[in-house]
Amino acid sequence: MASVDVFLRPVHPGDLPVLFRHMRDPEANRVAAFTAEDPTDRARFDAHRERILASPDVVTRTELAGGVVVGHAAVYGEPGRREVTYFVDRGHRRRGIATAALRELLAEVPERPLLARTAADNTESVRVLEKCGFTVVGRDRGFANARGAEIDELVLRLDG
Repeated sequence: MASVDVFLRPVHPGDLPVLFRHMRDPEANRVAAFTAEDPTDRARFDAHRERILASPDVVTRTELAGGVVVGHAAVYGEPGRREVTYFVDRGHRRRGIATAALRELLAEVPERPLLARTAADNTESVRVLEKCGFTVVGRDRGFANARGAEIDELVLRLDG
């Protein structure tokens, strides 16, 4: 259970500098593995966020815990192949925030199935997804920018 109140809201322009700072954390990127090619490129970050925020097919939210911006969560992709993604700043992990935020996102976006992908060795993310009802349905390999190598990833699905 989260040790602080967690809720999601639409992304505000003032959230972007905080989210950009989160995305530049080398250790967080190593754990997440599948990150931007250059997480320090602010112009690319801004362009990507602008596309996301303008897309009617993406539900993107800022995660707040105790009133502080601690991460983001989103659902994106084509119908029938939509995926969830989420991120919690390293300084706020292991307090149940990711699980609470993902549960709130899943309540807001009722369509199923939803997919998720995570580095196979990211046991914390696997645990969050499983606590939210996702089950492992496959394995894949993909190039992880943050690790500079191809790594194993798990594919998980949440059914209706």
